[in-house]
Order: sequence, then structure tokens, then C-alpha cells
Amino acid sequence: MSKNENRLNFRMTDETAAKIERWYQVDNCRSKNEFIEKAVNCYADMLAAGESTTLPRAVQSAIDSRLKLFEDRIASLLYKQAVEMDMAMSILLQSLNVSEEVLRQERAKSIAAVKRTNGQLRLEQKLRELESETWQG
Repeated sequence: MSKNENRLNFRMTDETAAKIERWYQVDNCRSKNEFIEKAVNCYADMLAAGESTTLPRAVQSAIDSRLKLFEDRIASLLYKQAVEMDMAMSILLQSLNVSEEVLRQERAKSIAAVKRTNGQLRLEQKLRELESETWQG
């Protein structure tokens, strides 16, 4: 098979010609033809990789599976924490006689405290707040 059988007539815009002229030397290509061949192969490989435009399919699949494991682990931990909190609240409410009005007031205070501390509320801070309320009230 002769080299002429693999020739391709390619009409390009002036902008594309300028890009090729500039970048084939930057890419250390010996010729514009080599640069165009590398560009076509790169683009074809990207299309073959599917939806992922930057990572090979195997790498994207590995990342996705690790993220799924991480999500499952976080969900499991949050579920266990919710069960423990429910148990603690049930025991606490069984031992105290608290009205709904008091619960609403405490919820409002808690929401304000969490917003004020950007979710970084600590038990020590809450204790100091309660102590300062006792001294003031």
C-alpha cells in the first residue's frame, strides 16, 4: 500500500492554520502532519473514553466505586448516630416532665447557637452559656 492511499485533503480556516503553525513546534513535533495526526488520535481517544473528557474510563470507574463506598460508610455512621440520639432523647424525655412550649423555646435557642457557631458548637461552650445565663438571670 502506498503512502498516497492514506492522504487526506484537509481544508482549514485561517484560524486553524494559525493554531497548527503555533502549536506543532511547542509540542515538539517534527512536522505539521505529525501534529495533526497526534491531535486526531488524542481526540479519537477522548471520544472512545466515553463521557469522561479528562480521565480514562477505568480511572473514573475506580473513583466512582471509592466514592460509593465512602457514601455508604457515611450513611451507615449517620444512621447509627441517629439511633443513639433517639435512644438518648427517649430516656431523657421519660425522666423529665417538659412541656411542648419549653421544647419550642429550646429548639429556637439551639438553632441560634448552631448558626452563631457555624455548626461548631461544643459542650463546653454550651455549659459556659448556661452558666452565664444563671448568673444574669
